[in-house]
Amino acid sequence: MTVKIGLISDIHAVSAPLQEALAIFAREGVETILCAGDVAGYGSELEQAVALLSDSQCQVILGNHDLWRLEDCSDEPDGPAEKFLRCLPRVAELCVEGKSLYMVHGSPPQSIMEGVRLLDEKAALISAQKEFWDDYLRSFPFDVLVVGHTHQVFVERLGDVLVVNPGSTLFNHSCAILSLPEMVVEILPLGGKPTVLSWNWGLIGDAFKLDAGPETS
Repeated sequence: MTVKIGLISDIHAVSAPLQEALAIFAREGVETILCAGDVAGYGSELEQAVALLSDSQCQVILGNHDLWRLEDCSDEPDGPAEKFLRCLPRVAELCVEGKSLYMVHGSPPQSIMEGVRLLDEKAALISAQKEFWDDYLRSFPFDVLVVGHTHQVFVERLGDVLVVNPGSTLFNHSCAILSLPEMVVEILPLGGKPTVLSWNWGLIGDAFKLDAGPETS
């Protein structure tokens, strides 16, 4: 039996793209939703994003912006969003239809900062990076690795594992559906915009004015 898993990442406290992704997942019969971190950061709708994730029973892991949010408000009482973030694990593991899946924000085993960056700014595969991760993941004991953090969209077999980055719902305008046990991934656009395979941080000052937020990576 085919099981569909919805994949999202790097929501960055902007709720509209997240809401659209969740609607797509519901329409496509997705059974499980996974978020590879960075619910917080940049936008001003963290509580709305957290409510959407909670209502959808999405499995969420910790990203660097989530950790920074908790550090920034460490002297303040926790609100609903902070309580949600504080409970997030660094990794998630699950087995579906005989296939094992591991999710981490940056890279395994538990990094939230060292991301799997495979593409250059023009979305061309960087051969040296592919060779490095091929070697690094050669004996990785999972069938699928889901990552976020780099604001890149890719589906690549590296070493012995299928590596998927669904991209940022905000910056890449994308989400993904993973079908198991077939190991098929469909990248889906959001917001009526073409998917940006590799977000160019040099453009953030101009592009992000439409959504609001500061100018850091």
